[in-house]
Amino acid sequence: MKTKDLQNNSTDIEEAAALIQAGEVVAFPTETVYGLGADATNDEAVQAVFTAKGRPADNPLIMTVGDASQLSAYVEVSHQARQLMNTFWPGSLTIILPIKENAVSMLVTGGLQTAAVRMPDNQATRAMIRKAGTPIVGPSANLSGKPSPTTAAHVHHDLDGKIAAILDDGPTQVGLESTVIDLTAAEPTILRTGAVSQKMLTVVLGKKVIDGTSQKSLAANETPKAPGMKYRHYAPDKPVIVFDPLDFNDLKESLEDGDAVMAFEELLAELPKTVPSWSLGADLAGASENLFAGLRYFDEKDEVNKIYAQAMPDIDLGKAYNNRLGKASGGQRFTL
Repeated sequence: MKTKDLQNNSTDIEEAAALIQAGEVVAFPTETVYGLGADATNDEAVQAVFTAKGRPADNPLIMTVGDASQLSAYVEVSHQARQLMNTFWPGSLTIILPIKENAVSMLVTGGLQTAAVRMPDNQATRAMIRKAGTPIVGPSANLSGKPSPTTAAHVHHDLDGKIAAILDDGPTQVGLESTVIDLTAAEPTILRTGAVSQKMLTVVLGKKVIDGTSQKSLAANETPKAPGMKYRHYAPDKPVIVFDPLDFNDLKESLEDGDAVMAFEELLAELPKTVPSWSLGADLAGASENLFAGLRYFDEKDEVNKIYAQAMPDIDLGKAYNNRLGKASGGQRFTL
């Protein structure tokens, strides 16, 4: 299969929608990362997404819509859900809701009676979904477990020849996947951190929102409600080691040949020019946007053996950044 390159124009969006209708798999842009789209009501199309990614069958997929009105045929939309959609959609918030009987492929939900739904902040993708006339699945468009793709080139690297097309709309802006909130639990519960923070959700709902991201690991026979809860994610092949900025001077003294550093520009300015480096920008927003791209960049460099990456303050977007970096590193941290 030759993977087509499609651009953000009416002709190519029409072609992408036609491919979705035909049961093909198309990568698409969002404000967070590139997703992998297929008709969420078509078992064969959804299975093709699992096959392309090498994704475990019990790892559920996010269902992506072009408009909130598209949801009523597929899931039960509560008042709380409407509150969140009216505030954060389109945008990087995924909401877990009960599904309607026989409405979507059970491959999407991992066999559960719930589905995670989202409307991305990307006009080209929303136009494609509306033209296709069906919600689509939308996991990140990478091989399962690898760093998420923030450019079309990243998608090509992982999935060229495995999917029908890539709709290219340039680099993503947020760089970290959406926040996931479960509205089917006894209390609203965050299952994955992202740009929409616990505080922001609490303000809109006017009630307590639980942070469930630090709860116990799932057992081997348990099906997670949302992506990123059970399996290792975001990890390059090379070791990733997290360091605290307060330890940067000690890190500089201990660097060896083959070590690379990902950090804020002000820290990188203190490194010798011979040390391979990747700028995380000057602030948390820049770090979140650049994290996955940096991990991918160094993973492809033969001269790099280890990747040291800067941790962030563990609040709001920094909590989401640290969550992804922690998974990429497998919990490895720099210590003297």
